[in-house]
Amino acid sequence: MRPILMKGHERPLTFLKYNRDGDLLFSCAKDHTPTVWFADNGERLGTYRGHNGAVWSCDVSRDSTRLISGSADQTAKLWNVQTGTQLFTFNFDSPARSVDFAVGDKLAVITTDPFMELTSAIHVKRIARDPTEQTGESVLVMKGPQGRINRAIWGPLNRTIISAGEDAVIRIWDSETGKLLMEADKESGHKKAITSLAKSADGSHFLTGSLDKSAKLWDMRTLTLIKTYVTERPVNAVALSPLLDHVVLGGGQDASAVTTTDHRAGKFEAKFYDKILQEEIGGVKGHFGPINALAFNPDGKSFSSGGEDGYVRLHHFDPDYFNIKI
Repeated sequence: MRPILMKGHERPLTFLKYNRDGDLLFSCAKDHTPTVWFADNGERLGTYRGHNGAVWSCDVSRDSTRLISGSADQTAKLWNVQTGTQLFTFNFDSPARSVDFAVGDKLAVITTDPFMELTSAIHVKRIARDPTEQTGESVLVMKGPQGRINRAIWGPLNRTIISAGEDAVIRIWDSETGKLLMEADKESGHKKAITSLAKSADGSHFLTGSLDKSAKLWDMRTLTLIKTYVTERPVNAVALSPLLDHVVLGGGQDASAVTTTDHRAGKFEAKFYDKILQEEIGGVKGHFGPINALAFNPDGKSFSSGGEDGYVRLHHFDPDYFNIKI
């Protein structure tokens, strides 16, 4: 499997997102400029200029016409995917961390970090069809969790919002009333900060990655713990294959714990696990530094990883991959 190396960012990668058709890949990094690439050959198509801080995450609408991005410059921006023009800027009083379009693209959930006296918050925004009618007001704001919320996504039928972050608690909120519906069980839950959260293709379950060196698979409606995948390093990024029963985890130590020997070996690998058996089935090495972002192409035939080293690595699977037997 020869990876395609995509060098378009000056700083560490933070997030990767494919569009629904799987022909475009969007990358976010700490260098202020989200970038879009062709997902088959890794050619850079363009950049989205306008943020003044690290861009933490992005999402693209179902029809691939609009991109939303959340940044440390205390804004979330809506972009025209094709032209790269800014359509609207949502302003906040603290950095915007996680962004996610609802099914139908009429709503977006944006989380903001704790800052000065402010706690972290989850904002629901209406997304107008016509950019000229877009407003910045929130339909709903939910506060409460201690520490930063690293990720918030929409649940089934947009009825709920699932959030997770530094306090290691997964929460389900009612997206109409803002009421807290459910919290994950402390016993079975993560012991350290949750860094990442990914939905399954059918939206019935989701995967969380944590600094406690594990990833966990949960039922989307009941928050029942289904599986746990154990690894030897903190998990920064997770992804679920839409095609096979595979989960992939990426991570690495904190920069302070990295030794020169680790660095040289390109030891930071994306590890594949059998979703059902919870066993490791293989790894893909290559990054010089922790992996911060992972994404599967919606067709399940390729995946990409983004690292602290500023590279996006795009991997098209060999035929053997589809016949792995345990």
